Amino acid sequence: MNIGITCYPTFGGSGTVATNLGHHLAKRGHNIHFVSSALPYKLKYTYNERIRFHEVEQVNYPLFIDNSPYVLLLASKMAEVAADAKLDIMHVHYAIPHAVAALLCGQMMGKKRPKIVTTLHGTDVTLIGSLASLKGMTKFSIDNSDGVTVVSEYLLRKTIEVFDPEREIKVITNFFDPADFNRDKKEANLRPGVKGEKKIIHISNFRKVKRIPDVIEIFRIISSNIPARLYLVGEGPETCVAREIIRKHSLTDKVEFLGPLYDIAPVLSNADLLLQVSDHESFGLTSLEALACGVPVIGTSGSGISEVVDDGQNGFLSTPGDTVKMGADALKLLSDTALWSSFSANGAESTIKRFAADKIIGKYESFYNDILGR
Repeated sequence: MNIGITCYPTFGGSGTVATNLGHHLAKRGHNIHFVSSALPYKLKYTYNERIRFHEVEQVNYPLFIDNSPYVLLLASKMAEVAADAKLDIMHVHYAIPHAVAALLCGQMMGKKRPKIVTTLHGTDVTLIGSLASLKGMTKFSIDNSDGVTVVSEYLLRKTIEVFDPEREIKVITNFFDPADFNRDKKEANLRPGVKGEKKIIHISNFRKVKRIPDVIEIFRIISSNIPARLYLVGEGPETCVAREIIRKHSLTDKVEFLGPLYDIAPVLSNADLLLQVSDHESFGLTSLEALACGVPVIGTSGSGISEVVDDGQNGFLSTPGDTVKMGADALKLLSDTALWSSFSANGAESTIKRFAADKIIGKYESFYNDILGR
């Protein structure tokens, strides 16, 4: 098949999944064409003869300085690529603005248009898409795509609740490559402060939903009882808040800010515990990648993380905000070598069984073929 993929080029779950999907589809013999405003970061250090990138050109015109017509430019580029590459499928990640642009592209191309597949990743349902000003457009893009997928059962329920869609939506979960995420990938040696320190890690875009103050409070509980060091990976609006709280509790010498990282597998492989304590997660890709590396997870119940982390088997789940229980669960794991080893092994085993790439990519291929009527 000839498949177009549009995603955000920045660090984040949707871009990671979209680019990894493209890589794996190319390995299976499909021709992949990425259409985006910039080269997705996961494509920057690789080359594959079956993968091409097409940049959406920006228009240098004074009227557009504060009013960029990006959706129009993206739709135009999609139509150009679709015609030249004879795309069978245009797979867009996020309803707003990508599905809207794909639908406009389809209108431009008429009967020669590719089939449009939209994957919803989370905030396009729970945040952006549910805004009163965009809810109607989001529902329109869902109802008029040829096929729609979501990354978890939780997100399927939220999509139905918010949009009452007219078409059937299929759950195809996120995935990981066991060759990239495993306990043996230990090139990065996280610097310990003292011998025997437990290495605690948090990875996110540092938005309010990630509950960064809770991450630090849980670490404060841990480090008050056993030697430990916290590594914060990523950056965002709550980074300054994190630094302020860390200074307030005199934890500066025990916390390291690593910033955004292209490859988090070596860092995860050196960690003892992941703190992923968001209000909600549409899936929990970071938790999946941590478990694959044999790192137990302290997470929250009630959203997509519950579909990844098995409470009491490879991690512990608690109600968002219950830092006392989370801290106690973390200490329980970190203080019991046999329990930690069991959780670590369970995590690696369960993720391979349920979320390994070779089990998920075929589901996308089947979905494409169903959409094409093959």
